Amino acid sequence: MLAVALLAGAYGTAAFAQGSSGGQGGGGATAAFAQGSSGGQGGGGATAAFAQGSSGGGVGGATATNAPITGRGDVAAGRRLFLSGCASCHGDDARGIANRAPNLHGAGAQAADFYLRTGRMPLSEPDDQPVRAPVQYTEREIRQLVAYVGSLGGPPIPRVDPAAGDLARGREVFTSNCAGCHQIVARGGIVTGATAPPLQDATPTQIAESVRTGPYLMPNFSERQISDADLDSVVRYVLWTRAPDNAGGWGIGNIGPIPEGMVAWLIAIVALIGVARLIGERTP
Repeated sequence: MLAVALLAGAYGTAAFAQGSSGGQGGGGATAAFAQGSSGGQGGGGATAAFAQGSSGGGVGGATATNAPITGRGDVAAGRRLFLSGCASCHGDDARGIANRAPNLHGAGAQAADFYLRTGRMPLSEPDDQPVRAPVQYTEREIRQLVAYVGSLGGPPIPRVDPAAGDLARGREVFTSNCAGCHQIVARGGIVTGATAPPLQDATPTQIAESVRTGPYLMPNFSERQISDADLDSVVRYVLWTRAPDNAGGWGIGNIGPIPEGMVAWLIAIVALIGVARLIGERTP
């Protein structure tokens, strides 16, 4: 939420770490993908998270991520990339190495696509929180890696249609499940052990992927918890928060009611002190 929701239940914590590499075909990269199981959030399926440190490249758009990935050539090429950059921690069969990296079977294309396209993979350090960063892989390489991870089983890339969503319903669902961490207008916040990221740069597909995947400490939400129709509405609401209607006046950066209230009190206190000084100076 999108990375999205209040921290509740058991979390599927994940991190895919990769060291520096001089090119995608080189043998200098080391990788580690840590994945936990998600408990209580729509079953016992595993959640996955990739993370990336610094490098060049841009974040792919939602249209490209919705394209079907079925080519055998992409899967074979993706496996070659995996062996050169990931197998040192996940093993040649992608079933993970104990106390180092988990089994990727069942992670699904949606998790791989999300973390690769948001630059959350690879991490410079395995223990770092995965955050949005420059994308390391090219568009072609992303498709190949996603195809390979997807071929190991797991959910596909979700399709989302913000235009079909209801703005009021999206605000309701987001407020109930996401605002506790991401703040009511999706500007991000601080939670125990992590930072809930702002959602201003996420594409519609990335928002949907984060809801279904549950990156890092965020719980994932199944279709029983947030239906596809509600997901369309949530995405529409998040997109709306990027340019909200500040009908009440000065938005103060739309940082939320608590900070806005503090600013109002500070202004009021300064004004009251000024009035008190003026009255005191005029008193004989």
